[in-house]
Amino acid sequence: MEGLQWFVDLGASVMLPVIIFIFALILGTKVKKAIQAGLTVGIGFVGLNLILELLTSSLGPAAKSMVEYLGFDLRTIDVGWPAAAAISYGTTLGSLAIPIGIGINILLLLFGLTKTLNVDIWNYWHFAFTGSLVYAITNNFAFGLLTIAVHVMVIFLLGDLLASDIQSYYGFKQITFPHAASAPSYFLAKPLNYVFDRIPWFNKLEANHETIQKRFGLLGDSLILGVLLGIVIGVLAGYNLQETLQLAIQTGAVLVLMPKMVALLMEGLTPVSEAAGEMMKKRFPNRELFIGMDSALSVGHPAVLSASLLMVPITLLLAVILPGNTVLPFGDLATIPFLICLMVPVFKGNIIRTVIAATIYISAGLYIATWVSPLFTEMANNAGFDAGDNSSISALVDGALWTTGLFVGVGKIVGWSGIAAIGIIAFAGLLYVNKIRKEGDQL
Repeated sequence: MEGLQWFVDLGASVMLPVIIFIFALILGTKVKKAIQAGLTVGIGFVGLNLILELLTSSLGPAAKSMVEYLGFDLRTIDVGWPAAAAISYGTTLGSLAIPIGIGINILLLLFGLTKTLNVDIWNYWHFAFTGSLVYAITNNFAFGLLTIAVHVMVIFLLGDLLASDIQSYYGFKQITFPHAASAPSYFLAKPLNYVFDRIPWFNKLEANHETIQKRFGLLGDSLILGVLLGIVIGVLAGYNLQETLQLAIQTGAVLVLMPKMVALLMEGLTPVSEAAGEMMKKRFPNRELFIGMDSALSVGHPAVLSASLLMVPITLLLAVILPGNTVLPFGDLATIPFLICLMVPVFKGNIIRTVIAATIYISAGLYIATWVSPLFTEMANNAGFDAGDNSSISALVDGALWTTGLFVGVGKIVGWSGIAAIGIIAFAGLLYVNKIRKEGDQL
């Protein structure tokens, strides 16, 4: 267990290249090509993290300054997903999430109950998070383990269901995103898109990135949009001219550089995904295999980035106007692209639909983050996390997930039987999707 924890502590930029290299060899890729694929993916993640750090270091302080400048009182600090991941893996229960997740994935694959082979092991911290929260509520270790196992099954079900939309919109062959921060929003987008399609006039409104750029010319360019939003946020934060211009260039740089890092990631993953497809055709001619990856691959898409930047001021406004919310969005403002990236394929890149859906989603997320903040703070203290002078902390990325609210709510109110019922429903869903449903059928 200590060796596994040491490996996880290396971080995604080191851990993932090793996994990709081993996986590529198993699939029959030549050693040289496997090394190149793994290293390219690792370098892509380093570049992506550098850009996200730029976004965090520029937007985070600006957001905090904005709230303070305008005189609002939000006492729960959003510490961001990196802190949430460290806290989750820092508990005894959380350290078991990876072996449980890998074991369940192998069993589901062996029995043909999933098409997803997940190599995004680092993001199993989300399972550790929900399991640790339920453990904090119940003080029952076995109950926490059950929560982790059920959450794993739910995410594999979501990964199987959304794969077709990912491939058709983003063009990623044999890849899906069983990513617990991204997949839940897909199932808000689906019914909302059904409603949007039935609203007169609105259902004819084209607002994808290409249409906006064509209609508004220079103002529709994602780079210009990033710069303008940076200026607006800087002004609202009370920045001087120098600070405002620096923020504007930084937000514009993110929109230009992030797609290039995603392209680098895809360059490394392409030979692996192709090898996986070939292997499945040879050994299981009637079975399809998806490689489960980090949804970071999709956050560089222009529609995702444009909608995400628009959601930054909207999220801050929501935090201020929603009655009962205590969370100050801070660490996870740069994570908004991960929260909405799987809404975009459902809406076919329509930025207006995405922003409306994201507003609903993050509104609920702020309330969930507020609700779980006492548990989150207790879990952080138990893991030895130093929250500084903040007596209350939370994370927007895990608040903006119906899975967090579902597991914590059911665990607290219903107990064992409720979590077990979710597990039975998830298993039935996997059985239907992979054994019963015919091609072309819709849920």
